[in-house]
Amino acid sequence: MKRWKLTRRMLVVAGASAVLAGCQIIPKGPASRPAPEPAPAPDPGPSGLPSDETRHRVALLVPMSGDNGAVGQSIANATTMALLDTSADNLRITTYDTARGAREAARRAIADGNRLILGPLMGDNVPTVLAEARPADVPLISFSNDTAVAGPDVFLMGHIPDQSIARSVSYARDRGSERFAAIVPDGEYGRRAELAFSSAVRDSGGQLVATQRYTRGNTSIVSAAQRLKQEGGFDTVLIADGARLATQAAGELRPRGTGATQIIGTELWSGESAVTRAAALRGALFAAVSDARFKRFSDSYRNRFGAQPYRISTLGYDSVLLALRVAQDWRVGRPFPVSQLREDSGFLGLDGPFRFGRDGVIERAMEVREIRDGQVVIVSPAPSGF
Repeated sequence: MKRWKLTRRMLVVAGASAVLAGCQIIPKGPASRPAPEPAPAPDPGPSGLPSDETRHRVALLVPMSGDNGAVGQSIANATTMALLDTSADNLRITTYDTARGAREAARRAIADGNRLILGPLMGDNVPTVLAEARPADVPLISFSNDTAVAGPDVFLMGHIPDQSIARSVSYARDRGSERFAAIVPDGEYGRRAELAFSSAVRDSGGQLVATQRYTRGNTSIVSAAQRLKQEGGFDTVLIADGARLATQAAGELRPRGTGATQIIGTELWSGESAVTRAAALRGALFAAVSDARFKRFSDSYRNRFGAQPYRISTLGYDSVLLALRVAQDWRVGRPFPVSQLREDSGFLGLDGPFRFGRDGVIERAMEVREIRDGQVVIVSPAPSGF
């Protein structure tokens, strides 16, 4: 990761500086009870908004009902927090429920005159939203991490697993790892993890000696670990899954936590307390965005909404700060100035420094953590800039 030069052109909203200074990462998991302040509420229709001459219209496209309704509500609450914390009066954010149809939500958002879309949450909704947004010259800042849907007018805010894997591999190489192997699940996540791992090992000068795949939902990860152990010839193994399944695989590779094999996890371990209780994961490494800026934000969220937010809520907060930063040079009623999202100096949010590549994929500064003595220890801090 290149070194950054932090400048005033970064995303720093004066009214939010106190919040950003003391925030940490939102823990994973659902809200403990329904938020008492739905915010902002979905708009009833394309003709219900008052005229705006001093505020930019921004649409938030997330699921507000159905299986992912609680996640969408958590993101919506976080966008409201960002407006309150910054005392922003130049943005009108209206929420549209994608659970009732992503394309219909986008159609209504465009009809209402929104010039920027925050969302959608799911990568497979991006093409249908684009079908309405692109002809109207309205860009998307999506919460997805599916790099396949990024483009000149689609910017991804999601945490990219490829970057977590590359950061961990680089650190492991610096500590002496040479021969790498991987245990990856079938499906899109596993495919991406495998490709990212192979590329990172090659680029760092290591050697990839074996890969085993498995099907999620049964005990096949244990069989994959057993097959890998029989092959041998490796000193470091990536287990590309969450804490529970990773613990099962690591137990086969390092019974009772013994053995010299270095285990590498992914960003899926972030916020998972189970990793600290697994003897087989002692000494394991994984990379994630910094936890330094979230606790205060999380406390504020609970005070306002009476519930624990989803981890992904930080993306909603940061997307509003991003829009506010660009809004300094954005005339009301004019198209959103997309070019300003591609500043090399980047921006600063709750999850630390970030910037967008020319392909619309976000690049984040990540730290490396090690599981040690029943706790997670930072062994390589996130860079302060690119």
